[in-house]
Amino acid sequence: MPLDEQQTWALLRELDEPGHWEVPHDFDGPAARARFERLAERLERRFDCSCEVDRDVQDASHLGRIVIPADATAALDQVTVTVSNFGGLVAVTLGNPGSYDEDEEREFFPVPVRRRVEDELEALGYLPVSEHPLWTKYTGISGFEALYPPDRPPSWWDRFFDYL
Repeated sequence: MPLDEQQTWALLRELDEPGHWEVPHDFDGPAARARFERLAERLERRFDCSCEVDRDVQDASHLGRIVIPADATAALDQVTVTVSNFGGLVAVTLGNPGSYDEDEEREFFPVPVRRRVEDELEALGYLPVSEHPLWTKYTGISGFEALYPPDRPPSWWDRFFDYL
């Protein structure tokens, strides 16, 4: 099950370290990469498909993305799994991140499909979070907002799931 909104906010604030924008101070790159590869393999097996896997992410707060094609699911659109470099957080979205609001996601993203993805995440110790709270303005302590112009403040999505 994904973290509820209160749990998500508590964890985001806990993970928001000053100066550590791409990875936390204790980031183990080889272990994170190996777990990500296991997740990609498990999702391909679970959905009996070939997923598009973005492994070449640089200058970002996320490790990579795995896209499950729509025709391998009962969902209206592809399912995108974005793995953060922080705390084992993973955002599971219908379509590309930000494509659907909460009501559309409830309507077009079948619970059994989401549950199959979340089962694989939980088996590997990941923490699924909803993308929707993450689109709010970043208000943390890391100094991360200094990377952005004042007229385009970053969101919590930018902080933990996007390119810098």
